[in-house]
Amino acid sequence: MRPSRLTLDDYLPYLVNRVGVALALEFGKDALARYGLSIEMWRVLVVLSANGGQRQVDLGGLTSIDASTLSRMVTRLARLGFVVRRRSTANNREVEVALTGKGRAALRRLIPIARRYEQLAAAGIAPAELAAVKRALCAMYRNLTPAAD
Repeated sequence: MRPSRLTLDDYLPYLVNRVGVALALEFGKDALARYGLSIEMWRVLVVLSANGGQRQVDLGGLTSIDASTLSRMVTRLARLGFVVRRRSTANNREVEVALTGKGRAALRRLIPIARRYEQLAAAGIAPAELAAVKRALCAMYRNLTPAAD
């Protein structure tokens, strides 16, 4: 490999992005648009579903969404009726975000669609290979993000 030459078909960031964008576009127009959701909003709902109510600051870390964008997004999700904001019971200065019944109902319909897209993308890939790809991507993300203080 020559350091002054780069081909996109062998460049990991491009390959990862290309798959992510293709999945996001199809899932977005097929399923999320019906609910007025973006991919980032979807990530917020999924994290809340898997982890329960979260402080907004923790939600940013769990979704990889910066604080100012997340704040606007949570406001929009609340207006749509998918989440509620409430004062934390542990600390009155902190805001916790939680799913509403409407948010849980939307996820019950959206998660199977998301799983179908994952299966479509992984067609022909052995389960062990797919598990290795997921582990490798998680390791790469850890390599590229600063450790939490």
